[in-house]
Amino acid sequence: MILAGDIGGTKTLLGLFDERPARPRPIAVREYTTLEFADLCAMVARFAAEEDGGTITVQSACFGVAGPVIGHEADLTNVPWHIDATTVGRMFNIPRVTLLNDLEALAYSVPVLHGDELHPLQPGEPLRGGNMALIAAGTGLGQALLHFVGGRFVPSASEAGHADWAARTDRDITLLRDLIARYGRAEVEHVVSGRGLLNIHRTTHREAVCPVVDGLDAAEAPAAITGAALERRCARCVETLEIFVDAYGAEAGNAALRGVSTGGLFVGGGIAPKILPALTDGRFMAAFRAKGPLQDLLANMPVQVILNPRAGLLGAAVFASA
Repeated sequence: MILAGDIGGTKTLLGLFDERPARPRPIAVREYTTLEFADLCAMVARFAAEEDGGTITVQSACFGVAGPVIGHEADLTNVPWHIDATTVGRMFNIPRVTLLNDLEALAYSVPVLHGDELHPLQPGEPLRGGNMALIAAGTGLGQALLHFVGGRFVPSASEAGHADWAARTDRDITLLRDLIARYGRAEVEHVVSGRGLLNIHRTTHREAVCPVVDGLDAAEAPAAITGAALERRCARCVETLEIFVDAYGAEAGNAALRGVSTGGLFVGGGIAPKILPALTDGRFMAAFRAKGPLQDLLANMPVQVILNPRAGLLGAAVFASA
């Protein structure tokens, strides 16, 4: 039996899996609000109580966490949690407990995803043995590479979401100035994430009050903004989503170039499936391919959106079963 977790800034999925060749089978999966718990051990204890009367018997566990993993420990970027894999293993008598960056965990799911769990944005021509790349916007922004080594894909983590954001247009430069004034610097996650949608919205609306988000908290506002944009109920929300999609496509292209991802680029995270019409109207792919002399390379890379909302959990289970 395997215990897997996908720990995000907003929600966490925990699941028990049967070990199966290539793709473990889920037995029980539960979703929790991350900040309702003091730490991961408290959440696992709740899961155990709900599933197994207070005890769980597993041989291996893996948790994808939204933050850098150093050795067996991690401090989450957007959640005030410190996680120690050794402590988790000792408390629940689990012989092997591993922490992965959440995008690294998600990357382990990519080779085992089925066709109906993916939506193509660009068919491309995948090269056998080529590397792949992954980008995922949700509460924050994550990226990972999948290097093809020795006949299999080996994911590697990154903290590329916190790298500097590059403005590409005059409209972007206005946003850049606002971000520098607010944060002291502009990083990619300040633009391509749920928080990024709010930052862009502030710039497009300036001092104007937007009835779409008036009275909403920061957790509810991004969905309201994208909903109004997709339904074209607010011209400035439409502009907000356009800037977001341009930036998302451009950064996806950057990720694909960094890994020379001739095997394909995958778009994960919670936002992409919810704004699929905005990703399929050509704007995202135009920004993805706009890389000067390397645009033909980008044009030949397959690009697909991950539709499975539990792909990160699945990837953690794949690693735990190895």
